[in-house]
Amino acid sequence: MPIDGARFRQVLGHFASGVTVITTAHEGQNSGMTVSSFTSLSLDPPLILFCVDQRLATHEALLGAGKFVVNVLASDQEHLSRQFASRDQDKFKGVAHYSGVLGIPVLEGTIAAIECSLHTTYPGGDHTILVGEVMATQIRDGEPLLYYRGGYREMK
Repeated sequence: MPIDGARFRQVLGHFASGVTVITTAHEGQNSGMTVSSFTSLSLDPPLILFCVDQRLATHEALLGAGKFVVNVLASDQEHLSRQFASRDQDKFKGVAHYSGVLGIPVLEGTIAAIECSLHTTYPGGDHTILVGEVMATQIRDGEPLLYYRGGYREMK
């Protein structure tokens, strides 16, 4: 017997995850979205994956651009997670960023940035699973922003 959506969401909320913002640029327009469905996939070649709701405008921008950055948020960047999770048209308004190796926006102050080219995609129900090949990385010291049971957390 299938589980209902509300119960499924409740159960998955018991899995603590880091918080990322995926950024890209397509046809001169910066796009981004908050993603917690991010994971490493392979060391050789270096691959990562995340899932994107097919109804989002960012979905088409990611597929069209063929490249993206996974920005791993620091514990003091909850505001960025909320901004990129919003339905605001200009999610980059007031957000400090710079152009990375692949020529797409990297958010400032994150604890890691993973620049990727789109390797492949797979269907995943109402989402698309995007696999990226890692082309460049950056790291800095800091604590991660965590998400658990519907709220933001910090490591203690």
